[in-house]
Amino acid sequence: MTARWPRAVSPLLWAFVLLSAVHLGALLAGVLPVVQITKPALMPVLVGYALARGGPPLLAGALLFGCGGDTFLQIGGDVAFLVGMGSFAAGHVCYLLLFARYGAAPAGGRRGRTAAAGAAYAVLLAGTVVLLWPDLPAELRIPVAGYSLLLTAMAFGALRAGPWAAVGGLLFLLSDTLIASRIAHWPQLPVPQFWIMLTYVAAQWALADGVRRSIATAPWSTPRREGELRTAGAP
Repeated sequence: MTARWPRAVSPLLWAFVLLSAVHLGALLAGVLPVVQITKPALMPVLVGYALARGGPPLLAGALLFGCGGDTFLQIGGDVAFLVGMGSFAAGHVCYLLLFARYGAAPAGGRRGRTAAAGAAYAVLLAGTVVLLWPDLPAELRIPVAGYSLLLTAMAFGALRAGPWAAVGGLLFLLSDTLIASRIAHWPQLPVPQFWIMLTYVAAQWALADGVRRSIATAPWSTPRREGELRTAGAP
């Protein structure tokens, strides 16, 4: 899949890197106005870059739902948290659809490894929910458990889209687990929001790039391009 706006690729990439650095630096420095301005802008810039590299509209939707989650989580309060979590959940559904459409199903010897990975993700999900459950506010236990199930399914599904996407899924799991640990009032690393956003930004980048790579290397992509070339060269 070719880039739609090739001249925009490099500037958009650098804009995303710079904006991420400014946001993370503002978190470390405690400059709240800069944090609040830059956070909702991160994913729209990544959307521009993803589309410029030929990413599908569904990928843009996944990232924009992330922007919605970022925005609502900044507001604070249980209602905004639940709306933000719902927006992230919609993004995970978009990712699952992308993995199903463009990912590669495990074959041969990979099936055993995929089954083992699935068991590992299931154990990780169960262990995290069990540990968090007593310390979560009662009204958030069920929503957090349901969201965790969807998030883990997305991370597992990312295995179909290659190593970059798989790393992105794991980083998203880590980022949201850090958020849940804050809600549960567990001991935190210094400047906890910095680590949450560092892993989140890296996760979205890796997922977006992993999906793009998966599309570019899909088995049907080369024959389709060859067919297009033959058609274009026909008298």
